[in-house]
Amino acid sequence: MRNIAIVEDEDLAAQALMDHIKQYEAQTGQRFQIFRFANGADFLKDYRAVYAVVFLDVQMPKMNGLETALQLRRCDKNVSIIFITNLVQYALKGYEVDAVSYLIKPVSYYDFSMKFKKALDIYLLNEDRSFTVNTPGGLCRISTDKLMYVEIMNHRLFYHLIDDVIEMTGVLSGVEQQLSRFGFLRCNKCYLVNPKFIVKVKGSTVQVGDNLLQISRPRRAAFLAELANWYAGSAGGE
Repeated sequence: MRNIAIVEDEDLAAQALMDHIKQYEAQTGQRFQIFRFANGADFLKDYRAVYAVVFLDVQMPKMNGLETALQLRRCDKNVSIIFITNLVQYALKGYEVDAVSYLIKPVSYYDFSMKFKKALDIYLLNEDRSFTVNTPGGLCRISTDKLMYVEIMNHRLFYHLIDDVIEMTGVLSGVEQQLSRFGFLRCNKCYLVNPKFIVKVKGSTVQVGDNLLQISRPRRAAFLAELANWYAGSAGGE
């Protein structure tokens, strides 16, 4: 059962979405747990990355939908966002936060069902390539498609994403075990790198995105062998 959040201050609009979800359940046989929030601030309070799809009204009191989405993306890169709005121009800004789509009020069931299915499909695709971590701000979901490398420094873990850095306490050995199924490689005692983002290896350094990381002498042979195996497996899967 997937969790669905509706963040909508208008009771009638929220009820219409819930009715559409119930109709979708009846047609597809899928089951969903629905959570309704009256504004973005309430939704983000003690947020946990447990939702597959979030329906976000653009115009709300306290915190509008776009502001809510920006904060949401800091702790949940995978949840599918669908904006609900009266005006198309507001919804178009949603693509800045990787929104799946938008729905114009009043929302028809046909439009809802098409975009809800798309949002679920995208979430399921991303779910297979993501993992969760406990941060000081709560449970956070990270996509390995955006995670370039993990660094440990002074007993602090730094998850370096394409567009963000997430910091928390922890040990790299535990992260290494968690990320082994995604092919992450250890180049020294301080770094775990995502081979998808490796640009080149030269001497004792590996370029990950725009970052040059050191390869330790004891790890170099094993690192290069593991990287070669990853490339061979990646090429074979294409």
